[in-house]
Amino acid sequence: MTPRKPPPLRKDARRNRTALLTAAKAAFAEEGLNATLEGIARRAEVSIGTLYRHFPTRMDLVAVVIADKKRAWIKAAEAAVAMESAWDGLAFFLERTCELQAGDLAFNDIASMRFPHAPGIEAARKRAYDLGGRIIERAQAEGTLRPDLTAADLAFIVWAQSRISEATHAVDPDAWRRYLAITLDGLRAGAAHPLAVTPLRPRQVMRAQLELGRRRLR
Repeated sequence: MTPRKPPPLRKDARRNRTALLTAAKAAFAEEGLNATLEGIARRAEVSIGTLYRHFPTRMDLVAVVIADKKRAWIKAAEAAVAMESAWDGLAFFLERTCELQAGDLAFNDIASMRFPHAPGIEAARKRAYDLGGRIIERAQAEGTLRPDLTAADLAFIVWAQSRISEATHAVDPDAWRRYLAITLDGLRAGAAHPLAVTPLRPRQVMRAQLELGRRRLR
């Protein structure tokens, strides 16, 4: 049997949902994923009960708010893999990721943490991680990227850039571009020096990201 579509929302319910999404987008961008749901309801001028009727959990609301940026993130990774120059693909992917993070603490959090109870978000993160691995492999095969960089290292580079963007956005919203350029220079094969510390294993990266996510959402 074909499942029935849910009935369309009433006009007042559509208005409330739109107001909640507008308020949530602003609050999450300014405060990150730990923005209070009560504060979002107040911004939208609705009750907290109304918020929960539309979005039963915080991550249900987050998933809708960041949907466009999530798609743009994956699209950037796919475009990077298809570029003729693998180095240009790597630089493009990191630059586009930083652009999406700039001024948006919620996307900063999504790009640098794990949320095991948000399958839609985790699916996008896994897709971006897998594509990131392919971006690295192509650039290393091309000989332009240092050979010791791993996909886990790339995740930490994104993480580091998210904190730079968070710290400097109110002072200079383009400051991250300087530090990304410095980072990219350090990733070039011709500039590489042996690293004294081995990379974290994927399981260790996951533990670090899960712990950061738990702390931020407390």
